[in-house]
Amino acid sequence: MHIYEFQELMRRLYFHRDSQRGVEKTFEWLVEEVAELGEALKVDDKKTLEDEFADVIAWLASLANVADINLEKAALNKYDNKCPKCGRLPCQCTF
Repeated sequence: MHIYEFQELMRRLYFHRDSQRGVEKTFEWLVEEVAELGEALKVDDKKTLEDEFADVIAWLASLANVADINLEKAALNKYDNKCPKCGRLPCQCTF
């Protein structure tokens, strides 16, 4: 499944609710899921981690739907087989 296909699945499943919730409230749900992922990273439980990663990507796709952004296109445009800052693969940025 491609990112666009997953985003479309989230649209079919949840857009009727997400669009009513709006960008700000949908973003708040995403932030909550990222926090849950952060907590899951502290525990050695692969299933919990998988579930939280899945929730984060689902809410990110839902937020992109509400904001009318094609997530796959945006990601591929910015990360076109190279680092968007240094333009190299692998990244050669100094941090």
